[in-house]
Amino acid sequence: MKALESKAPLIVYIDIKSPYAFAAIRPTLALEQSLDMHFDWRPLTLDIPSYLGSARKSKGKLVESTRSASQWDRVKYAYRDARRYVERQGMMLKGTEKIWDSSIANIGILWAMQTDRYRLGAYLETIYPPFWRRELNIEDVGVVEACLEQAGLDSNGFATFQQGEGRDQHDAMQAQLHPSGIYGVPTYVFDGTILFGREHLPFIRWHLQGRQGPAPDIAYELDSVEPVSC
Repeated sequence: MKALESKAPLIVYIDIKSPYAFAAIRPTLALEQSLDMHFDWRPLTLDIPSYLGSARKSKGKLVESTRSASQWDRVKYAYRDARRYVERQGMMLKGTEKIWDSSIANIGILWAMQTDRYRLGAYLETIYPPFWRRELNIEDVGVVEACLEQAGLDSNGFATFQQGEGRDQHDAMQAQLHPSGIYGVPTYVFDGTILFGREHLPFIRWHLQGRQGPAPDIAYELDSVEPVSC
């Protein structure tokens, strides 16, 4: 699997622990459904401490931090920004109390794509909203298995997959991303073009529908969306 290549019309890179990806999930699923296309959904597990430092809270109080004041400002702005869009979709976004290792949950994306890709949207619905309500421990393989089952996916074999073949696929993909020019989520890729952020969805729609008429401007205010039925 090459970072910028797919048989699908669009590659979508996401991370369960990204608030910006969370804000983009329903609009992107709605676009996929409305166009009757199958996008190639892939995980990008962010290494947040490498560029924003690390921090951990306990019972709402900061107990550990390597972040500078500037890094805290960036983190707080990102949450405020993403929260605006998430709340417009009728969901909740609470800041996390630590930097999660989201790789197991992200490998769940690979599992869904390879076992029953028609249930991927349901899997994202079972794991994203409760995680951002602070209801899920996504580092627990049993929790991820339960989300897969809730989404109608067979989780039998997932524990082995996430330690072996799935982990190998995940790690090999992560090694390609930065050299390919992919640094954050959500990232959309088509025909070698890389676009970061949900604000590009109107342009992506225009492209996938054949580029008829003038290209739309970047849009932060997207049409309201309902949960996608899967």
